[in-house]
Amino acid sequence: MNVCLRVLKGAKKYWIYIFVGMISVIISTLLQLYSPWVIRELTALATNGDSEIASKSLGMGLTLLATYVMMWVCSFTRGYFTHYAAYHYVADLRTDLYNKMQHLSMEYYNDKQTGNLASRIMNDVVNTELLIAHAIPDLIVNALTFLSVAIILFLINVKLAFISIIAIPFLMAANVGYSKYVLPQWRLNQEALGDLSGALHDNLSGMKEIQVFNQQDYETKKIAKLARRQTNAFLNATKMGELFHPSIVFLSSIGSVAVIIYGGYLNSIGEVSIADIVGFIMYLTLFYQPITNLSTVNENLNNAIAGCERVFEVIDEVSSVQEKLNPIELNNVKGAVEFCNLTFHYNPVLPVLSGLNLKIKPGQTVALVGTTGVGKTTIASLLNRFYDPIEGEIRVDGINIRDVSLKSLRENVSMVLQDTFLFNSTVYDNIAYSCKNASRKEVIEASKAANAHGFIETLENGYETIIGERGVRLSGGQKQRISIARALLRNAPILILDEATSSLDSKTEMEIQKSLEYLFKGRTTLVIAHRLSTIYSADKIVVLDGTGIAEQGTHDELLKKGGSYADLYSMQDS
Repeated sequence: MNVCLRVLKGAKKYWIYIFVGMISVIISTLLQLYSPWVIRELTALATNGDSEIASKSLGMGLTLLATYVMMWVCSFTRGYFTHYAAYHYVADLRTDLYNKMQHLSMEYYNDKQTGNLASRIMNDVVNTELLIAHAIPDLIVNALTFLSVAIILFLINVKLAFISIIAIPFLMAANVGYSKYVLPQWRLNQEALGDLSGALHDNLSGMKEIQVFNQQDYETKKIAKLARRQTNAFLNATKMGELFHPSIVFLSSIGSVAVIIYGGYLNSIGEVSIADIVGFIMYLTLFYQPITNLSTVNENLNNAIAGCERVFEVIDEVSSVQEKLNPIELNNVKGAVEFCNLTFHYNPVLPVLSGLNLKIKPGQTVALVGTTGVGKTTIASLLNRFYDPIEGEIRVDGINIRDVSLKSLRENVSMVLQDTFLFNSTVYDNIAYSCKNASRKEVIEASKAANAHGFIETLENGYETIIGERGVRLSGGQKQRISIARALLRNAPILILDEATSSLDSKTEMEIQKSLEYLFKGRTTLVIAHRLSTIYSADKIVVLDGTGIAEQGTHDELLKKGGSYADLYSMQDS
């Protein structure tokens, strides 16, 4: 019930369409009651030998025709208006769900499959349409039909009416039992569908790796197993329905049999006419129909609820990175960055940073070095507030970034990520992505600074070349140069380069390094590097050891110390 109310509340923009649809449902339901009444009246005229039967039947027939026309209009109105509301709400909910995912911290995505989340947006959200356009209108139709016909049955003959409701308790008990069983089964089906979607997304993204390592057979078996699991989950959910539907029909027919037997007896003793028996049996079909339909409504309802629960689970997720109610907007940032007593871990058993303290002056270039897994990229992620530290704080120009709006913080930090990601769009769009208001001249200048302009000009359509999903049509070095150009175009006062030149050859790296050193002037730069040759000129080199800072200083100072940095340098030099 809570899920249904939440869906209806969320669809309040479309209540007028839902209301018109519901009114059409009510009118159509009441109009269908006229047909059995006409047959009852016609039977009475025939059995009584009425001399005006021809003229009266013509009037009844024309009225019935008008009723059918009205029912056709109401059926169209109900179908179109409820589906209009339902599918517009589906579009809104998909947008809301995607928007929520955009604002969740990176911690949320640590154990999530992209395909599974995409399945919630594409498959689970669409189940809300079942609620608005089918389950809820059908519940109204069935409830109204049941009550209306029950009243008419008692008006025709009280004894027959009591006989006809013998099967009702059994029908209701069957529906309750079915509902209790089927909802968990539909939940399992939605989960299995999400897992299958997630695995397919992973495999399509990693198709090169699958082929390189000849894992086609293994992956086919894995997908087949997941597909079979989803099939079994679906069949388990529908198996009960296939048992339930015939059972409902059988129980309904018991009531009809009882009415025919008892009705014949009552007619024999003169307590009920043939016309009443015929009308009663006609209405009896309508009387049992809502309970028979309830199984289908139940199935739609449970399927919809299972999908909605998975959608609302994400929407209700509380991000571990929270923005304050009235955050500070960062303006005119000079670029002073300070890490104060910083402690962080992804897993409590494996600390990454412990009590780290580091000051970076405005305009300084600071390099972070150390072996893999010591927290270099983590520091960059914390500065962007992809995560929040367990203890301590990070300050920009003396302001704790927890007090700052996420938008203004990230507007002032530009970053070249270690894992280069490019969109399936043009080269120009990918570079301009960081600054939508940039002119074409500015985009080209950023490309030249990143040493990307030359190879871009040789592409089929230059800057308008479509580069494919994740930039599949480009080499690793080309993708990295576009990523650097994108970050430079942003022209933020704080720049982070996370292994920005790792995919470049030595010659290209040296050319870009000269451009970067020029661009470092006037902005605070945090460089994360494995190749020590790229950070010789840094104002400060910070060596991390897995919990905090092992040592810091300039390149020459650290070599003279003969410590961790000197060891790293000698290993790379050799």
